[in-house]
Amino acid sequence: MNAHPSHSGAEGTDGPSVRIGALVPLTRPGWVEAGRHLLAGLELAAREVNDAGGIGGRPLELVVRDTAADPRRAEAAVDELAGLGVAALAGEYHSVVARSAAARADALGLPFLCSSAVLDALTEQPTEWVARLAPAQSHGWRIYADHLLGAGHSHIAVAAQPSVYWSSGARILRDHLAPRGGALVELDASTLTPAALCDELAGHGATALLLLVGHPEPAVPIVRAVRRDQRLAGITIGAPAGQPEFAEWAALLGEDGAAVPFLRYLPEHLGPLGARVAAALRERLAEAPSFVAFEGYDTIAVLAELLRVHGTDRARLAGSWPRVAVEGTRGPIRFSRTPGIGVRQWAWPPVQVVDRDPADPGRFRILHTG
Repeated sequence: MNAHPSHSGAEGTDGPSVRIGALVPLTRPGWVEAGRHLLAGLELAAREVNDAGGIGGRPLELVVRDTAADPRRAEAAVDELAGLGVAALAGEYHSVVARSAAARADALGLPFLCSSAVLDALTEQPTEWVARLAPAQSHGWRIYADHLLGAGHSHIAVAAQPSVYWSSGARILRDHLAPRGGALVELDASTLTPAALCDELAGHGATALLLLVGHPEPAVPIVRAVRRDQRLAGITIGAPAGQPEFAEWAALLGEDGAAVPFLRYLPEHLGPLGARVAAALRERLAEAPSFVAFEGYDTIAVLAELLRVHGTDRARLAGSWPRVAVEGTRGPIRFSRTPGIGVRQWAWPPVQVVDRDPADPGRFRILHTG
């Protein structure tokens, strides 16, 4: 299991460290750019905790493991980290990977605060061991569907790959659109070439194409093909999973990557804490931080508060999710039981539908909030 150096800023603290295991995709086929932003947020918050005296004078240490978008690798990491004596787990971006990590954490009795994964069924059964910061997919994607309807799209196509996450997203969209007069047709992006997908799309007469596929492949070639097909000149491309949030999207697609609405979990205006953290993250990343970096920071802020108040006993930490109240970068964080969600959930982080401005692809436009 590959480790990643932890830069938790332990200067000025004494005694044995309080360890948190961090699950992050840092190599392909994981979404490496998202993993880099998630880790930046985790590490910044850990450094600030230590600069402020740590956990009761003990340094907070991140023990980072690369999941590489591999569920089995994540399970092995959870086993290893539990054996190393971590008080809790943090992180993970990919929903399918987080689901495997959550199941293993539940079985081992190890608290896990999931930073970014949104799949509703993060665990098969309700558990007290797992909590989540990101909004459930059913919440965010319904907001996205409302944006589509408000923009006049009722006949929508999705280019989808086989995955529990993508099929769940398509079902949420279909179920929300159908009672409101919308229809959804699925195109198999695992068997259709970008050119063949364009042919199918032209025959369906959809006004919007949603990318429920991996990035950069096959998302980038599909966008290029659609943008260059004169039959599809008026079609809107959307990416609810958030691919256009990251700089790699703009670097690979340029103007073709603009005007592609996606979900992100930020308020319209950051408060003082969020603004300060944004500046520190920008310096650390050498680019604008994504919402995923803020999720990482907020994860450690919550776990540090739990550790200060309740100590390192795992069962006591897991039993304290309902009582934690932390001012996060994007608003006050509390956890509750939400119908249909088996883990303790922050209900809800702010949700936006945004895109990159065609006149300036480096600038984001807020199209809808929920």
